[in-house]
Amino acid sequence: MIFGKIVAGLLGLLLLGPLGALLGLLVGHWFDRGLQHSLGFASPEHLARVRESFFKTSFQLLGFVAKADGRVSQAEVAHTEEIMRQLGLGEQQRLAAITLFKEGAEQNFQPQPVISGFNELCRGQKQLQQTLLVFLVSLALADGHLDAAEQQVLEMLASYMGYSAADFARLVRMIAAQRHFHGSAADSIPEKDQLNDAYLALGVDREASDREVKKAYRRLMSQNHPDKLIARGVPEDMVKIATEQSQEILAAHEVIKKSRGSR
Repeated sequence: MIFGKIVAGLLGLLLLGPLGALLGLLVGHWFDRGLQHSLGFASPEHLARVRESFFKTSFQLLGFVAKADGRVSQAEVAHTEEIMRQLGLGEQQRLAAITLFKEGAEQNFQPQPVISGFNELCRGQKQLQQTLLVFLVSLALADGHLDAAEQQVLEMLASYMGYSAADFARLVRMIAAQRHFHGSAADSIPEKDQLNDAYLALGVDREASDREVKKAYRRLMSQNHPDKLIARGVPEDMVKIATEQSQEILAAHEVIKKSRGSR
């Protein structure tokens, strides 16, 4: 790909002469590399590899998190089966997911090489990495809490994806608060606590302006938009988790809007 080098080189020559042409060629080279990088990520072949890696990495890491306390309980196996049912996996996908889960639960399973391979396929697409982490945390929180062993393991996995402990803790708080707005769960939360959870769910302070609240809400909804997730390489079956999360974010935003009235 030489489009950038040609255009930048000609502009440099016209404006600054031979030296400008050299500078233009250098700038154009970096432009072409960036464009090729972007186009390569969007290619059908690469997206297929990303989807395969997302599916494989997700269920291997689910198995790894499940054995965080030293053993995989029957309850955890049943919970994973329920996840597969909710995702609507076909029989072949279900069997593949079970195999991957068991691989992740093996004593000698090493998560770092698996995540490194996934990170390499992401090619700097931070949002795709966050989607995987949100998926893992959301499922770990399905029983209502994270125990110390799960917290430690998830924090380690997050660090492999470039998250600091503080950033990971902030993400967990957001996801936990969002789950309080899942279905009818919000009805059982006192009104004062519900509003606190709503701000946590959007990742903003109570003192945030209306504009800041709306910006945070729109950013989260955009991040969880099904079309965008599929375009990044998230398997369509797993997009259902993000769709549920969007409903939780919407409910939290409505609570904040109601509390602020006509402001």
